[in-house]
Amino acid sequence: MDRLLSVEAFVRVAETGNFAKAALQLGVTRSVITHRIQQLEQFINAPLFHRSTRHVRLSEVGETYYKECSDMVVSFNSLTEHMRELRAKPSGKLRIQMLPGFAIGHFGRILAEFNRLYPDIEIDVVVNDRVVDLIEEGFDVAFQMFPPMAETMIERKLFAVRRVFCLSPEYAAEYGVPQHPSELLQHKIALYAGYPSRNRWIFTKGDEQVELSLPGQVRSNSVHLLRDYAATGVCIVCLPTLVASDDLLAGRLIPVLSDYSLSSFHFSAVFPATQRRALKVRALIEFLVEKLGDEPSWDKPLLELGWVS
Repeated sequence: MDRLLSVEAFVRVAETGNFAKAALQLGVTRSVITHRIQQLEQFINAPLFHRSTRHVRLSEVGETYYKECSDMVVSFNSLTEHMRELRAKPSGKLRIQMLPGFAIGHFGRILAEFNRLYPDIEIDVVVNDRVVDLIEEGFDVAFQMFPPMAETMIERKLFAVRRVFCLSPEYAAEYGVPQHPSELLQHKIALYAGYPSRNRWIFTKGDEQVELSLPGQVRSNSVHLLRDYAATGVCIVCLPTLVASDDLLAGRLIPVLSDYSLSSFHFSAVFPATQRRALKVRALIEFLVEKLGDEPSWDKPLLELGWVS
C-alpha cells in the first residue's frame, strides 16, 4: 500500500463527500479511490466513513484522522511546490472561476501578459457570477465579491468594487435627474441581481443616511447588459465602476447622486487552504496585485472627478 496516496484519497473524499468527485480531482477511477480507502481502513483497523447509497460522511475515527491527514497532505504539497519552485517556473493546470464584470474588458489583457510570463501553466477560466464550492467543483481559485463559503477557504482582497448610479443624457433630458435618493422611487430602475447586499440600498452623505428598497423594473445577472440597456435612454442603473468607467468618462452615461456614497464590496481571490502555498495560484494572485496597484485604473479618474468616494 502506498500510504501517501491512500491518505490523499481519504482527504479528498472527506472534503468532497463523494468518491466519484475525489476520483475526478485525482485523475483516477472511482474503484482506485475505493481500494485506497479500504487499504487505509485495514491498516488502521477502523472504519473512516459511514456509507449509504447517497451519502458519505466521516466516522468518529475519520473526523479525528482527517485533521491530522489534511495537515500532512498540505505540508507534503507545500514542500513539493517549494522544491519545484527552486528548480523551475510554475506549471500544470490552473482552473479559475471569474466574475463576468472583471473577466469581460479587463482580465483578457492581464491573462495574456500572465501567460507570456508563465507559458507552462495551462489555464481554464470559467466565467459566471455563481458562488461556487471550489473543492467540490475542482477550482484552484475563484475571483468573487462574496466572502468565502467555509473556514477552510482563504481570501485575498484585491480591490474595492465601487458602484455608481447613472443614466444616459437622453434619459436625463426626458425624465430629469434625481437630486435625492428617495427620488429614485419615481424613476425606472434596472438593477444587478448579484450584489451581496441584495435589495438593501444605503446612501450616506455626512450624517445623513437613507435606506431604500428599490423595485427594479429590470433585473439581470449581467452588468454589461444593464449598462447597454441604460445607454439606450430607458432607465437609471447602478453599475460597478469597473464596467461603467469608460462610458462615464466618454459622456455616454452620467453619474447621479455622486454626493452620496454607496457601500463598496471587495473583489477577492478565494482559494482552498490546501492551495495556500501552490506556486501557480500564488503567481497569478501576486501578478494581479502588481497589475492593479493601490487603486484600479478605472477608478482613478472617477475619484479625481469626485464621482465616487
